[in-house]
Amino acid sequence: MTSSVTHFEIYAEEPANLADFYRTVLGWQVDKANGIDYWRVNTSPGEAKGIGGGLLFRPIPGPRSWVHYLHVESLDQTVERILERGGTLVRPKTAVPKTAWFAVVADPEGNIFAIWQADPLAMPPHEPED
Repeated sequence: MTSSVTHFEIYAEEPANLADFYRTVLGWQVDKANGIDYWRVNTSPGEAKGIGGGLLFRPIPGPRSWVHYLHVESLDQTVERILERGGTLVRPKTAVPKTAWFAVVADPEGNIFAIWQADPLAMPPHEPED
């Protein structure tokens, strides 16, 4: 099984300001998604091919780098293999509603990456009301 890079994310304290930075410095198209605090990044507007990404509020204290997402067939099995081989789980399995499941993990040296399993039925569990 080959796991290709699907996209990257850049974590930020002020994503709107950082979006302006990347628009100006690199010429990227960065647009805020409707209804959520997420900015979609198109690294190659026009006919050129490039990897897409996003900007969002920092969900975890680190890393201070870009996080690359790898497509996997089974998120649960991949997390299990990562843990068996000495890696760690940084952010547990999380739903991107009606899109996918993802988890942020680290290799045995502490290098962080994310894994992504497409699933149009993915939904976070219902939280009970207080």
